[in-house]
Amino acid sequence: MHIPPHHHLTYCTNIHPGETWTEVRDSLKYVLEVRDKLGVEGAFGIGLRLSARAAEELARPQVLRELKDWLARHDCYVFTMNGFPYGDFHGEVVKDQVHAPDWTTRERVEYTIRLFNILAELLPEGVEGGISTSPLSYRPWHRSPEAVREVTEKSVLQLMKVILHLVRIKEITGKSLHLDIEPEPDGMLENSRDFIDFYNDKVLTTGLDWLHDHLGTTREAAEAAIHEHLCLCYDVCHFAVAYEEPAAVLMALEAHGIHVGKLQISAALKTSLREDEADIALTRHSLLPYAEPIYLHQTALRDRDGTISQYSDLAPALDAMGNPHYTELRTHFHVPIYTDNYGILQSTNDAITETLRLWQADPFTHHLEVETYTWDVLPDHQRLGLTDSIARELEWVLPQLAVSGHHATNRTLNSEQSDHALRKGSKG
Repeated sequence: MHIPPHHHLTYCTNIHPGETWTEVRDSLKYVLEVRDKLGVEGAFGIGLRLSARAAEELARPQVLRELKDWLARHDCYVFTMNGFPYGDFHGEVVKDQVHAPDWTTRERVEYTIRLFNILAELLPEGVEGGISTSPLSYRPWHRSPEAVREVTEKSVLQLMKVILHLVRIKEITGKSLHLDIEPEPDGMLENSRDFIDFYNDKVLTTGLDWLHDHLGTTREAAEAAIHEHLCLCYDVCHFAVAYEEPAAVLMALEAHGIHVGKLQISAALKTSLREDEADIALTRHSLLPYAEPIYLHQTALRDRDGTISQYSDLAPALDAMGNPHYTELRTHFHVPIYTDNYGILQSTNDAITETLRLWQADPFTHHLEVETYTWDVLPDHQRLGLTDSIARELEWVLPQLAVSGHHATNRTLNSEQSDHALRKGSKG
C-alpha cells in the first residue's frame, strides 16, 4: 500500500461495534489485520471513532498513555476521527438519533472538545488532524422558519467555542486541527449550497464577531482562524444522494475560500426507474432488503425534468416510486465501494471515481477515509469477511491516488462561474 507523500488514507473504525473504550481497543486488532492484508510498508493511519462514553474513558491520562504506547508499538497513528455519532452506533436502532445531541447542546460541544484533546495528544508532529461532525441538527425536528433560524444561530456560537479551543491548542502545541462539518440529506445542512450559505451568512458574520471578541486579535486573524479550523467533510455518498456533481461542489467551495478537511469515500445505492409495472415491482423487491430498521436511509427520487423529491427513509420512497414521472432513485445506504453493480441495482461509485480523478489532478485535502459502516445490515449475499472487505475497498481506491506531477487548474473559476456550476449540480 502506497499513497502520495503528505496524504493519509484509512478506513473509519465505526465499522467495528464498540461503545466503550475497552470494546474499541479490542477492535483495533482488525486494523492490524487490514494493514497486514494490504502489505503496508511504514506507519498505518487510523480513522478512529469514539462514542462519548469511550472518549470520556480514553481521556484519562493513564488510558491515553496506553493507547499511545500501542500505536508506537504497532507503527500506527491517528490523524482523523469521526465525531458524528455521539452514542450507540451498532446493535441499537439509530435512525435520526445519530444527530442527537445536536449542535445546540452543551453535550455536543464538550464531546467534540474532548475528542480534539485526545487527537492533539495522539497526532504525530507535522501532521494536521481533523474530526468530522454532524450538520448542526436534523431538519425535520425543526419545522418552522423561526426554529431553523434559532438552531443555526445557536449552533454557530457553539461551533465558535470549539474553534477558539483549536486556536489555543495550536498556540500551545503547534498542531493544526480542523472541525469538518458533514452535510447529509435531511440534515440542517443538506448539501453544498446549504453549507456555503451557512458559512458565509452565519459563520463569517455572527461567528466571526464572537471569535474576534474572544481571541483578542485582529478581525483578519480571526477570519483566518475560521478558515483553518472549520472545514467541510465531503462524504461522496451524501453528495451523490443530493445529485450534486463533484466538480461543481469543489469549484464552489474553492471560490468561497472553504477547505475540504476530509474526503469520506463512500457509495450510495441507486437504480433507474422505468414505467413498466413489472419492472417497478422487481426493482421494489430488490430494494426491500435494504429497508432495514437500524440506520437512516434518506432517499431522493428524481423525475424527468430533474426535480428531486426527498423521503426521510427508504420505506416511504418504495411506496412512492411507482409514480411514472420518476426516473431514478438514490438512497443513503452505504454499499461496498468496489463495485457499481448489485443485480438490477447500481451504486454511485462512479461519483467516487470522478471525485478521486479531481483529487488526483489537484489534491484538495490530505485526509481520505473509506466509510462503509453497513456491513452488519447488508443483505446476506453481500456479506463477506469483514477485514477482507475493508482491504478490498482500500485496494480499489489505491490505484486512483497517483498524484499528477503538476496540479491542474481547471477548478479555478471566478465566483459567478462557480455559483452557476453549483446551481447546475445541486438538487432541487
